[in-house]
Amino acid sequence: TAVSRQLGGPTVPIGGWAGGECLPIVQDWEDPAHFRIEDTVKTRMALAMGICGVVVIAGMAWAGIARGDYESAPYTVLESDDNIEIREYPDLVVASTKTAIEARGNDGSFMRLFRYISGNNESSQKIAMTTPVFMEEGDTEMMDFVMPKDVADAGAPAPASPDVSIRTRKGGKFVVIRFSGVMDTKKADLHEAKAREWIAARGLEAEDTAERAGYDAPYIPGFLRRNEVLIRLKASERDAAAPLSDK
Repeated sequence: TAVSRQLGGPTVPIGGWAGGECLPIVQDWEDPAHFRIEDTVKTRMALAMGICGVVVIAGMAWAGIARGDYESAPYTVLESDDNIEIREYPDLVVASTKTAIEARGNDGSFMRLFRYISGNNESSQKIAMTTPVFMEEGDTEMMDFVMPKDVADAGAPAPASPDVSIRTRKGGKFVVIRFSGVMDTKKADLHEAKAREWIAARGLEAEDTAERAGYDAPYIPGFLRRNEVLIRLKASERDAAAPLSDK
């Protein structure tokens, strides 16, 4: 059925949907209401895009500020290729507890470590949070909080809980791949496979297990999060590259 409206000006047919059937509609292009509607739609679209842009920029700034508030584990970049780096880490003193990596800290492991740095230790000492939180694969999966340099140098206090221990995470060279999103096993495994392809293409040898590292609080949107998978290179690869920069 043709629908038309004539207000004295020329008419142009356009298409419209009604009940799943496309009907030709004749619209008067000189009707001022048409231009008001079009201008309103454009204004709303521009406003929505502007709001989205502000939210993204604000989120990126907040994520950067939040990370900047914490001391981060030091490392030296030996080689960089897009989102993959070879890094050398020093020995790190960490507070450590058993975990199930897939649980992402919801098995109580995160809170055990958080209580330790909140004063649940022999000195009732409050210890600053650092980044990243390491999660180590292996026969026994572990979650680690890195001790701040001043605490490590002075000697970290003994934990009050038998489920938390203080140990040294051995330094060395690692191939590290960085990615965003909410880190789960599927995503971590996908990026680990990409890193191992990169390692194989360069003729390097790596350990069979990997570690995960998370840098952000749970309230940071997934697309702004910094996640990493670290694969330790074997000792024979320790002189594979020269330093580029320190972090």
